[in-house]
Amino acid sequence: MSKRVYNNIIEAIGDTPMIRLNEIAKDIPAKVFAKVEYFNPGNSVKDRMALKMIEDAEKSGALKPGGTVIECTSGNTGMGLALACVVKGYKLICTSNDKQSKEKFDVLRAMGAQVFVCPTNVAPDHPDSYYSVAERLHKETPNSIWCNQYDNLSNRTAHYESTGPEIWEQTEGKITHFVVGVGTGGTISGCAKFLKEKNPNIKIWGIDTYGSVFKKYHETGEFDEKEIYPYITEGIGEDILPKNVDFSLIDKFEKVTDKDGALATRELARKEGLFLGYSCGSAFQGIRQLKDELTEDDVVVVLFHDHGSRYVGKVYNDDWMRDRGFMNDEVKTAKDLIAKHRDLPLMMCYEGEVMENVARKMRQYKISQMPVILEGKMVGSVDDRQLFEAIVDDPKMLLEPVSKVMGAPFPVVDENATIDSISQMIGKDNSAVLVSLEDGGHHIITRHDLIDAIS
Repeated sequence: MSKRVYNNIIEAIGDTPMIRLNEIAKDIPAKVFAKVEYFNPGNSVKDRMALKMIEDAEKSGALKPGGTVIECTSGNTGMGLALACVVKGYKLICTSNDKQSKEKFDVLRAMGAQVFVCPTNVAPDHPDSYYSVAERLHKETPNSIWCNQYDNLSNRTAHYESTGPEIWEQTEGKITHFVVGVGTGGTISGCAKFLKEKNPNIKIWGIDTYGSVFKKYHETGEFDEKEIYPYITEGIGEDILPKNVDFSLIDKFEKVTDKDGALATRELARKEGLFLGYSCGSAFQGIRQLKDELTEDDVVVVLFHDHGSRYVGKVYNDDWMRDRGFMNDEVKTAKDLIAKHRDLPLMMCYEGEVMENVARKMRQYKISQMPVILEGKMVGSVDDRQLFEAIVDDPKMLLEPVSKVMGAPFPVVDENATIDSISQMIGKDNSAVLVSLEDGGHHIITRHDLIDAIS
């Protein structure tokens, strides 16, 4: 069996596989296939349009030998441009925003690109935005082009010429729905134009994120700045309307939360063996949310944009997920709640200890309540609210013993107490419970511990 030999890396762009989704799509009536774009040499769909933008700039004479390519990118377009620049001998400057994963920047630098990281939470026309910085660098750099993937129509042409035809051929023309995340708009618009020319009944669904303007603009024609706010998902959604987005070709937008997109991304890895980028999970989650609009006769193609290697420190990192409230370990009992800090000592104060000292302990250990003991027994409890009220009324109370403001002892439960039973014990007048440990000691569960466990 013969194997094709390529003359350089950019000849390997395109002709990516389509893979049926099985376990994760069991509850979806339709057949669901994934166009897996991380098989491109730069590991993303952006390789296609990056090469097309450079080739078109060469044909027009805008890009000359030894020139510099400049682009604002969330990382993947930069990688595609880097491959082309290496082969063709151009310099590359990328601007990006600080929302993107560090791995993306590291890869770009490894490929020889110069990277400028700009703030996320500024308006697109702000001089520090990654759009504005790219435009400024283009004006300052002789013999350079600014690709501007958002408005450069070579972007969507690339997908009209390659991605769309591949999808049509791979499904033997049976595709009924095409689903993809929308950022610059090139992929959805280019594919949609080709597919609808083949069959105007094919539905095109764009996946958006909360904090982006696309969905409302598509439905109302209104660019609503109130829709714009920071979000975490990378690669989809915008606070501008790129010229590459042809809204007339898109039948529906569906918004997916940061959390649902992240969880679906991880689930695709576990259930399908597809190690994908963040927006890929969002794209699949969009199908889930719209599954009631599908039938068993439908053939759905979802495009998975990129590879998971650029998100190892984010969606595939448990601590990152927990910090954002996206993932909680299953917690059912008091033992589960205290597991992560069981080795830390329980901070206590003595009945005769002055309030000034108790307040200092709370500040030092960043806690808001403590049990009060006398001769080794729990005789009361004190929290920051009680201290605050006493001190505000009379600052001299700082030198008085904590017994003057302490409340009743915290309730005590064993390690097998359920979260439901603990929740009923914590309220306005009681901010914590104590857990009786097997070794005879105690630990504490606070209102904040419960919130973390159930949110």
